Amino acid sequence: MNFENIKLGVAPINWTNDDMPELGGENTFEQCVSEMALAGFTGCEVGNKFPRDTNVLKKALELRGLQICNQWNSYELTTKTFAENRENFTKLLDFLEVMGAKVIGGGETGNSCQGQMDVPVFEGKGMLNTREDWDNFTYGLDELGKIARDRGMKLAFHHHMGTCIQTVEETDRLLNETNPDYVFLNYDCGHFHFAGEDPVAALNKYIGRTAHIHLKDVRPNVLQRVHDERLSFLTAVKNGVFTVPGDPEGCIDFPSLFEVIKKSDYAGWIVLEAEQDPAKANPLEYAIIARNFFRGLTEI
Repeated sequence: MNFENIKLGVAPINWTNDDMPELGGENTFEQCVSEMALAGFTGCEVGNKFPRDTNVLKKALELRGLQICNQWNSYELTTKTFAENRENFTKLLDFLEVMGAKVIGGGETGNSCQGQMDVPVFEGKGMLNTREDWDNFTYGLDELGKIARDRGMKLAFHHHMGTCIQTVEETDRLLNETNPDYVFLNYDCGHFHFAGEDPVAALNKYIGRTAHIHLKDVRPNVLQRVHDERLSFLTAVKNGVFTVPGDPEGCIDFPSLFEVIKKSDYAGWIVLEAEQDPAKANPLEYAIIARNFFRGLTEI
């Protein structure tokens, strides 16, 4: 196949950061979605400044030729009851269904250090330590994934630094112990590289189970500082560990990633999600860099 079944989207976290609202706090919702469209993207995920009134949001997006393709969901299966998780998940499904999205994303934040500014990301990550921990976790994901499937959507779980699903080994176990009809992967090359994994090998391994793709690059000099200075995930982001595909400061082999996608049956969204400090990396400028880079690799 070629890329006729692929759409290109962008995440608002490049403009306004949900975990650190001070990053991009000055950027309005209108600026964010206008610049997404100006950069040439046709879809986006949902950020903290997006209006929750679906009529207002639909009108703003339609004016700019954008549509919602996904939203992060904070699973807390390790720390909250399944009933609480189901309630939050269902409310988000209600919103996404109205907005026409087919994917609900997110990762396990319940026992994660990803939101803690002072905890070194390589030392404080969430863990599933026992068979019971894993059974409870995968049972919950399967149940939520079935709810999503029954409503015509896919649960695309995001492996993420600082969480209990960070490495390829953990991702293997997650996918092996959940129902492939209910639980899919939100693949992210930047998080796999950050975790010390080969993102090309990981995509090749998981592309058949992948329902959503995030692409970002990593600055290796900043990643080395994360190790050397025992930085938290949020501090790493503030210091520029991530950048966009097409930035010469990055190091990920994107031509090989796109070859894996091209040879697969993947159909869906590829989303630019490269959170940086907007005061240091102008979001529109970097979005255009990535969009032009994507065009060179896909001709779309």
